[in-house]
Amino acid sequence: MTYFWMIIKGMFIGVANVIPGVSGGTMAVSFGIYDDLIHSVTHIKKEFKTSLKVLGPLLIGAVLGVVAFSFAIVWLLENYTLYTAFAFIGLILGGLPILTTEFKDSLKDAGQRFNGLHIVLMIVFFIIVSWMGIADVADSGMQSVAISASSLSMLFLVGLISAAAMVVPGISGSLLMLILGYYYVVINSINTFSSALASFDIDALIPVTILLTAFGLGVLVGLGLISKLLDYMFKNYPQLTYAAILGLVLGSPIAVLANTQALDGLSSGNAVLQIVIALVITAAGFALSYGIGQLEDTTEEIPQDSKHTA
Repeated sequence: MTYFWMIIKGMFIGVANVIPGVSGGTMAVSFGIYDDLIHSVTHIKKEFKTSLKVLGPLLIGAVLGVVAFSFAIVWLLENYTLYTAFAFIGLILGGLPILTTEFKDSLKDAGQRFNGLHIVLMIVFFIIVSWMGIADVADSGMQSVAISASSLSMLFLVGLISAAAMVVPGISGSLLMLILGYYYVVINSINTFSSALASFDIDALIPVTILLTAFGLGVLVGLGLISKLLDYMFKNYPQLTYAAILGLVLGSPIAVLANTQALDGLSSGNAVLQIVIALVITAAGFALSYGIGQLEDTTEEIPQDSKHTA
C-alpha cells in the first residue's frame, strides 16, 4: 500500500503543476515528502535503489495525473472555478501542520529559537509568491508550434525554467509557462498526445511526442539543477529553508485565487451559499491532504544517516 499512496501523492503533484498558480512543490510539502523528494533526486546515483523507490511511484503518479486529469482540470476550472480553487487551497493548507512540525524540529535540533530572521524570511517569501499571484499576466499565447530547431530549443528552455519553479514550493511552473507564452502549447500538446495515443493515430502522435520530449528533457535538467541547490540548503540551513518555505506556502492561496480568478464568478444572489460550499470543500481538501501526509510511504526507506537534519 505504501507504493499506492506514493502514486496518489504523485498524481496530486502532477495535477497541481497543470494549474497556473498552484505549485507541485507545495503539494509535496503538504504531503510531508518534500525534503525527502529533493534528497532522492540529488542522491539517485549514490542511493539508486532507495531513490528509485521514492521517485518511481511519484513519477508514475505525476504522469498519470497530468495525462488523465488535464482535460478534467481544464473543464473544472472553466465550469466550477470557485470550488476547484478552494479544493486546492484546502490541499495546500492541509500540509501546514506537518511543515510547522518539521520547522520546530529543525529549530530544536539546532538549539535555536524562532527569531526575527525567520519572520523576515517568511514575510519576504510570502510577498514574493503573493505578488506573482496578483501580477497582471495575459492568458493569451501560442496554442501550438511547428517542429523546428528554434521551437524545440525554446521548449527545452521553458521546461528547464518551469521545472525549477515546480520544485520550489509556492512558485507555479505553469504560471511561469503562462508568462513565457508556452502554457497552452504544452497543455494542448499533452491533450493531443493523449487523444492520439487512445486512437493510435501515429501521424498525430509522432510530432507531438517530439515536442513533449524536448520539453521533458528541459524538465529533467531543471529538476536536477534546482534540487542540488535545495538539498544544500536543507543540509546546511534547514531552519532558514523551512521558514522561507512556510512563507511560500502561506502565500500560495492568494496566488491560486488570483490566477484562477475564482472569486469573480460569485453571483450576488447565491454568494453566501457558494462561499459556504467552497469552505466545506476547503475543509475536505485540508483533511484529505493532512490524512495522506500522515500515511507511511517509501520515503521511510531513505537511510536515516543520509537524511537532512530536520
